[in-house]
Amino acid sequence: MSGSRLPVRIGLPIGVGALLLAAWWIASAADAFPVGTVPSPEAVGRGFVAEARAGRLLTDVIASLYRVGFGYVGACVVAIPLGLLLGRSRLARTALLPWINFFRTLSPIAWIPFAIIWFGIGDPPAIFILFLATFFQLALATAGAAAGVPRVYYRVAEDLGLGKAEILFQVTLPAIMPQLLVALRVAIGVAWMVVVAAEMIAVRSGLGFLIIDARNGLRMDLVVVGMITIGAIGVALDAVFARLARSPAVRWGYER
Repeated sequence: MSGSRLPVRIGLPIGVGALLLAAWWIASAADAFPVGTVPSPEAVGRGFVAEARAGRLLTDVIASLYRVGFGYVGACVVAIPLGLLLGRSRLARTALLPWINFFRTLSPIAWIPFAIIWFGIGDPPAIFILFLATFFQLALATAGAAAGVPRVYYRVAEDLGLGKAEILFQVTLPAIMPQLLVALRVAIGVAWMVVVAAEMIAVRSGLGFLIIDARNGLRMDLVVVGMITIGAIGVALDAVFARLARSPAVRWGYER
């Protein structure tokens, strides 16, 4: 980043944030909304400090990251190999793609009743919902990327005597890595959004539970605390995957 652009890159977001904060303060002071439904920035700040000092906010953050991590990693472990199979096998695509597209269009929230019946209460139903939120789109993205690798690379690899495992790790995965990282970046964002709904069922911890519990107690300041925390962590997770996508080791794919 050049020195001349640095003030703009920093100043513009800060300026927009200041405008949003001013609009929030005006809305909280106006009579246009029912009393107590738009907490002031000061009230949210006090709620944030109280939750942090009590340790509840950190506990909820850890619980949410734990569930998202398990659901997301589980989806990656299953969806990426399946996507590679779909990308390389026309028969597998013919048989499975219509059904993957069918289930992809179903909202993960629709599975909540089954999740509770099948897994009871606790972490498993929330993890299951998060798994479904990311599995199908990861499988389709991996399949599309694998199918787009030029066939000439596979023919050259076969002529060189590479086995199937070598072709997978030395040809396919390096070739699709830029597209795969984009899919992983989108998927972690979706999983982090769905965690709110997933934690509204059968659990008593996490940022989603914080929001629903605060709403039931008419603590709208704590609802906003949960929303701000979710947004901040979501931005951080997105920044990590954006940084990985810019890595020279994976940026160029088969064009290297």
